[in-house]
Amino acid sequence: MHYLMYVLIALGAAMMVTNIYRYIYFLHEMRDVLSAGRRRDRIWKYVALVLLFFFLIGYVAITFTQEPSMILALILFGGSLFVCIVLTLMRNLLNTAKERSIDVAEVLIGVIDARDPNLNGHSRHVQHLTMALYRHLPVSMRRDISAVSLEYAALMHDVGKLGVPEHILNKPARLTKEEWEIMQQHPKIGVEILKPLGSFSHIEPWILYHHERVDGKGYYKLKGTDIPLAARIIAVADTYSAITMRRSYKAPRTHEEAIAVMREVAGSQLDAVLVDFFCTIPEAELAACAPEMIELGNMHRT
Repeated sequence: MHYLMYVLIALGAAMMVTNIYRYIYFLHEMRDVLSAGRRRDRIWKYVALVLLFFFLIGYVAITFTQEPSMILALILFGGSLFVCIVLTLMRNLLNTAKERSIDVAEVLIGVIDARDPNLNGHSRHVQHLTMALYRHLPVSMRRDISAVSLEYAALMHDVGKLGVPEHILNKPARLTKEEWEIMQQHPKIGVEILKPLGSFSHIEPWILYHHERVDGKGYYKLKGTDIPLAARIIAVADTYSAITMRRSYKAPRTHEEAIAVMREVAGSQLDAVLVDFFCTIPEAELAACAPEMIELGNMHRT
């Protein structure tokens, strides 16, 4: 019985160490547009972390400073097990909420895109391509970019085109200088649309600068690494989508043609390192990124 008591305490302590590690990783996962929360919520998150360390110190103190009882050993083991279960449930619930939120956002953006035959499916295509490229990047490049935040930024990158007149969006010919100046405002308009969503503030630069060129000749004249890495990732995906998707003014080009074009502009328009990683993605994986189109013509007003 005495041996069992110390085994329970040791297991409880080991489980608590694991719980602390899982909770720290959980906090890292919550640094995105959906789960960042308010400042007050963030304080409570770190209070909880301090309490977990306090409980771990309690395990050590009891083990080495006094003779524990079986009841106390069971309480300590049960407490660790309870924290383990709660962390698992919290993580599962949060992941489910994120998946559902992405699904809803995809539908809404799909409906927005469908108003323009040149955009129908484009935002979701860029979203899927962006995440495919993200998965193929080394950990060192992914470390500071939340996958959820990047997915939302890619999905919302063209939401500002809601503020661009339809006669410009749908124009089959080359835009005039004045029309092009209006079109270039869509990243800024997109940021303004998302402004009320406070937790989206850290992805606003990713959306605002997704049309920057690494040679400094983009909309806002940022150059090279001055452009956020996430914006450069979205730019690569956006370029591939623009080349391979059908437009009213052009037929879609093949995967091979798109890769050739992207290699030509690598180092001037696009980040050359990111283009190299993109070109390693199997063609079948990129083909699977193509979204289903929404046919608004078959929908009836009520």
